[in-house]
Amino acid sequence: MRIILAITGASGVQYGLRLCEELLAASHDVILLVSLAGFSVLEAEAGLHWSGTEQEVAARLRERFQVPESRLRYYAGDNLLAPVASGSSAADAMVVCPCSMGTLARIACGNSGNLLERSADVMLKEKRPLVLVPRETPLSEIHLENMLKLARMGTRIVPAMPAFYHAPGTVEHMVDFVVGKVLEALLIEHRLYRPWNPTVDR
Repeated sequence: MRIILAITGASGVQYGLRLCEELLAASHDVILLVSLAGFSVLEAEAGLHWSGTEQEVAARLRERFQVPESRLRYYAGDNLLAPVASGSSAADAMVVCPCSMGTLARIACGNSGNLLERSADVMLKEKRPLVLVPRETPLSEIHLENMLKLARMGTRIVPAMPAFYHAPGTVEHMVDFVVGKVLEALLIEHRLYRPWNPTVDR
């Protein structure tokens, strides 16, 4: 599959980075989009200084994930001529991970001010899988109403809520649980965590 992965300014960029690794490892092609705030959080939470021109960011991504350009592409937020901005060249699916409440609200309203939001708009109008991974707490009534609106359109809302029934021993295990849930929403098999089994886990 050709999958758009968008990283926004919500806390939790490790979810997006780990998801990118898993998608590439599963032989899917990834189109990475990063909001302006997303670059700031990548630096603050992961120490990654990725901001720059489209070509510079693309080169850093290929170095980080060790894949050729054909497997991992990057388009700048203002590049509305990118193929994924058109329904005739839509990706097979899109994930926004993590998804800020501002991005979620603009997607819910069809307010496509950049390539990330336009790509999500394309997913909705073309009836293709769109998965949002909100990372916010507590949630206001506005947040909940926006998520409900998108869920009714067919969007999968997968909150970044790690579980504990699989006895995670590290932060990485908790990240993997959320990433596994995202992969399941995309119908992609994984082995990132042990499924719940009441005959074994009790």
